[in-house]
Amino acid sequence: MMMGHLLTRHVVVRVAGLSLLALASSAGVLPAQETATQRPNILFCLSDDQSYPHASAYGEPVIHTPVFDRVAREGVLFTQAYCAAPSCTPSRSAILTGQDIWRLGQGGQLFGTLPAEHPVYTDLLTANGYHVGYMDKGWAPGDVRAGGRTSDPTGTRFRSFQEFFGKAPEGKPWCFWFGSRDPHRGYRKGSGVSAGMDPSKVRLPAVFPDTPEVRSDICDYFFEIQRFDQQVGEMLKQIEQAGQLDNTLVVITSDNGMPFPRAKANLYDLGARMPLAIRWPKQVPGGRTVDDFVNLTDLAPTFLEAAGMTPPKEMTGRSLMNLLKSTKSGVVAPGRDAVYTGRERHAWCRIDGKGYPARMIRTRDFLYIRNYEPDRWPSGIYRMVTNEGHYGDVDASPTKEVMLEQKDEYSRPFELSFGKRPREELYDCRKDPHQLRNLASDLAHQPILQKLSDRLTARLKATGDPRETTGATLWDAWKYHGYNQWKILPEQTTNTEPAAREDVRTKKSN
Repeated sequence: MMMGHLLTRHVVVRVAGLSLLALASSAGVLPAQETATQRPNILFCLSDDQSYPHASAYGEPVIHTPVFDRVAREGVLFTQAYCAAPSCTPSRSAILTGQDIWRLGQGGQLFGTLPAEHPVYTDLLTANGYHVGYMDKGWAPGDVRAGGRTSDPTGTRFRSFQEFFGKAPEGKPWCFWFGSRDPHRGYRKGSGVSAGMDPSKVRLPAVFPDTPEVRSDICDYFFEIQRFDQQVGEMLKQIEQAGQLDNTLVVITSDNGMPFPRAKANLYDLGARMPLAIRWPKQVPGGRTVDDFVNLTDLAPTFLEAAGMTPPKEMTGRSLMNLLKSTKSGVVAPGRDAVYTGRERHAWCRIDGKGYPARMIRTRDFLYIRNYEPDRWPSGIYRMVTNEGHYGDVDASPTKEVMLEQKDEYSRPFELSFGKRPREELYDCRKDPHQLRNLASDLAHQPILQKLSDRLTARLKATGDPRETTGATLWDAWKYHGYNQWKILPEQTTNTEPAAREDVRTKKSN
């Protein structure tokens, strides 16, 4: 149903306690003569914990992702895409709202909530005549009702894309969120090698120990990325058979980085830099690789603009349509020369649930990170239970086990992943692509450090980050809608950090 018809008939639909007419008005209403067939369908495919460059389109020799490669080949492959937070819930909050996480209150942390006051693109599209739904992992994990919403902000839940597609009204555009749970842990150990992957050919990130266990663990991670790729391919086949693929805006990306040490929940490239490919033959010239810096907050305004709508003023993301419609490769818009990302509380892995707040600016040459609480352990505290290490901001894995059990042999990777960090970090990304050598104390790099620090501060103030505007530190006090019962073990310390015992544990996925 067109928005003009809604106004004529005075139909008002309520979502999360908000008028969809009001939402649509804030985002711009389509002209009455606009027909549904002129607007694209939108297929948004989100893997769970996948880092750049882990797709064969980026040259990774072991992994095979033909569907991602096809979308990249027939559309646009992005080389400098970053999530808004290297953590599931806040990243998804930012994708839905098109806003930086520090603007979203409790939506900016894991196991939080997304306050209903923040418009989401799914509601705006619904108000403008789109059939909207999702399957598997939508906005999660957290408590959606605690923020005043009555349902998942990603739309109506369906058991499969086939079910959603079959219920799409004829002549009405649709928007579907496929939130895969791959390649989130746990993995079936040895699945990658059993599938024929050669671990000796894995391009091992320099921060990981080079052991058979680690290489096999990465192959298991690759195996799940391939499974995600196959699922996307099945959806594209259904759309193509229905004759709708050329007018479908297809986006494939991830929410945050790989579930390995110094990756997920970290602001380094392994945690924040994402694969991204976009295809829409009716509007987007294909066969291009774009090197402009983009943030996943840019997707919401992109979807709205593609649908003929004006993004609401609250969105800090910028539509990618000018990049997509260009015929250029490389740097298309020189002003997109940096990206900003941050993190607050991830897992409940410190006494009293305190997080590890940080912000970053990434340019073509440098990564600058500001750690607001450098006295805290960045990966969480160590707990003494039969000599088992915890560091709960790092998912349990064979790679983590190797680094903990053989930390004397692999002292440098251990320190980079689990040791304390200074207030400021600076990395030369051209000379040090794995971001291993912190140059923040190097006198020769003080001018660039100051320049990036000032630029980050200006951006944070302009977008209303409480940490830079008022100094407020609200995140630690907000409720964590997951397991959070810890007790300090008396008189025990490890690496000068109080040991802790986890009193209640669940198997909830983050």
